[in-house]
Amino acid sequence: MNHHARGPQLPPARGPLSDAVAAHLRGTGPLPRPADAESADPYGDDLHLALYLCYELHYRGFAGVDAGHEWDPELLGVRAALERRFLSALRADTPGHDSLDDALGALLVEPVDGTGVSHFLRDEGELWQLREYAAQRSLYHLKEADPHAWVLPRLWGRAKAAMAAVEYDEFGGGRAERVHARLFANLMDDLGLDTSYGRYLDAACAELLAVVNLMSLFGLHRELRGALVGHFAEVEITSSPGSRRLAEAMRRTGAGPAAEFFYDEHVEADAVHEQVVRHEVIAGLLEEEPELAGDVAFGIDATEYLEGRLARRLLSEWRAGRTSLRVPLDAEMTHTS
Repeated sequence: MNHHARGPQLPPARGPLSDAVAAHLRGTGPLPRPADAESADPYGDDLHLALYLCYELHYRGFAGVDAGHEWDPELLGVRAALERRFLSALRADTPGHDSLDDALGALLVEPVDGTGVSHFLRDEGELWQLREYAAQRSLYHLKEADPHAWVLPRLWGRAKAAMAAVEYDEFGGGRAERVHARLFANLMDDLGLDTSYGRYLDAACAELLAVVNLMSLFGLHRELRGALVGHFAEVEITSSPGSRRLAEAMRRTGAGPAAEFFYDEHVEADAVHEQVVRHEVIAGLLEEEPELAGDVAFGIDATEYLEGRLARRLLSEWRAGRTSLRVPLDAEMTHTS
């Protein structure tokens, strides 16, 4: 048995699907039936924690969990059922643009009176809300760019070269201290958060898990390579203005120099990446495979849809003076210390 000792602990279950998957990983119980996924809420806590547990086996895994589970045929069958439920709901529910040009054009327009999370945090967010935001986003940012690296073997020519260039920047340009995941850990230090990988999985809401799971879903399936490129385009095109607002929020609240630097770095880097992704990655991909234009548009639109759901969750809780987390930070720290 090849047990991984350095990964995060398996989190508490959020329902029968995640309970059964976790039990299987511990070796204490059977997997759920693939058919059990058919009636699950496609955006709910139980399905998305179960799916996150499956996907995390392809990254760092979990403490005490046999690394061989990564390619467990029965577990992959359950994962496929969870993915079908999630993806079919996304295809049905995501408002789609008429064309890829329309989808890209919408991303390039900054609203005059923005009402998103970064606008809220810049204008009126308090330090406790910035800490919650960082804790939630840490589930991605502590492995920033890893899900997108899966697409590299599925591209060639201009698209591959340009995607590799952007990823090289994300991974620090060859310098460990500049890896974006390391810079985010420094931000978390400034905010007094635990920088351990996967530390806030139990606290993160279902809407956040869905956003992170989308990246793995697109990245791990060759047939969804166009959607992954679309997702990446949405992230890079919207990152620079959003990061500018978040950097201002960090400065206004006195979060700390590393917290400011993480977003300042993304303002500059992602302004360049946006151009590369549009003019080289997408253009190069469609030059070779023009039939993937619809998939690229779907990747953009699905990402926007899930980010919108997350934004509504965060803002509704914060405006009511409530935590956006399933477990408040102070209670979460006490529970696991």
